Amino acid sequence: MNNRELLRVDIIKQLYYKNPLSLTELSKLTAKSLPLVTKVVNDLVSEGYVQEQGLGPSTGGRRASLFLLNIEKQRYVISVATDQFTARLIIYDLANTIILPVKKLELDILDDEEAVDKLVSFIAGNIKESGIDQKKFLGIGIGMPGFISAEEGVNYTHLKTKDGSHFGQYLTTRLKLPVFIDNDSRLIANAELFFGAAVGMKDVMVVNIGWGTGLGMIINGQLYRGNSGYAGEFSHIPLSTTNTLCSCGKRGCLEVETSLLVMTHKAKLAMEAGEATSMTELFKDESRNTGELFLEAASNHDPLAVSILSEAAFHIGKGVATLIHIMNPECIVLSGRGAAAGKILLPPIQQAINEFCIPRIAAQTSVVLSELAADAELLAGASLVIEHCEFD
Repeated sequence: MNNRELLRVDIIKQLYYKNPLSLTELSKLTAKSLPLVTKVVNDLVSEGYVQEQGLGPSTGGRRASLFLLNIEKQRYVISVATDQFTARLIIYDLANTIILPVKKLELDILDDEEAVDKLVSFIAGNIKESGIDQKKFLGIGIGMPGFISAEEGVNYTHLKTKDGSHFGQYLTTRLKLPVFIDNDSRLIANAELFFGAAVGMKDVMVVNIGWGTGLGMIINGQLYRGNSGYAGEFSHIPLSTTNTLCSCGKRGCLEVETSLLVMTHKAKLAMEAGEATSMTELFKDESRNTGELFLEAASNHDPLAVSILSEAAFHIGKGVATLIHIMNPECIVLSGRGAAAGKILLPPIQQAINEFCIPRIAAQTSVVLSELAADAELLAGASLVIEHCEFD
């Protein structure tokens, strides 16, 4: 793309994240001259991508016109969030209005050799159900666990294709739409940066509490990927004193104390030992995964679930203390599916910070719960498409 085309795409992105904006604000955000920005915005209005909303508030002079993305343009994005056992799909328009509500598929990406083709069928089926002309989709954004090269569209950990092609390339060919993939924890951090608790902040660590325990790092207002794109492997910090083998093949990883997989396993062992808990009945519901049921029990203050969750949260707090010492962030955001447990997480995490962190440093960092929680990855999957789309 030439410079004019790059500016066009950048303006659409800025409006996607910060609707509505004035021409002056767009000029500052894109670092381009006001006359050039005005020309490109006028072109986008002619194309139907952008519309004028009205006038902004008075600042003492002439009130500035405000612009926003035009949902009547009818362009849509498909977002897919895949963890180890469940895939969720949603369709948004350019204003992040839900066009097709969340659909779920039980999908074992660890052991099911047919998982890739099942995912393709799931996505294709929901595209058909939406009734939307395929030409109106900008693309598909997929967040998933594992060592992922977003540039190459490769998940080196999960979801191998039968023909050996790259996962993103395979789905693009099968679904006939651009497919973009990235690590779930990085995507969740991006969602918090643009839509959630980290809006307007510069240095934030976003902890993804789920079947694993991930981390997305925001440094100087941007997502930090590291030298080879694998920054943020929080769950593999060696903070466990057990001899339990982690999924990575090593021992001592934080994940063996903090993942939802471990928490539900502990709950099942306690129930087998005869401990009274509401989870005995809850876990009979085979239509939902055990992680959701465990979090529901904890949210309803089931004593066993709260005890297990609190123990895991304390270990997360030890990891957070390490992050605070190394990164000195202004905020730690607890996000992902596990954030649905709410305020139960905060006391044990704060206790660990108080116990293991230097007070002068800890005092500079707030710890907050995400309001996006399980929706964070879906929003970020949509923004993944926006980040890579050329908006033809």
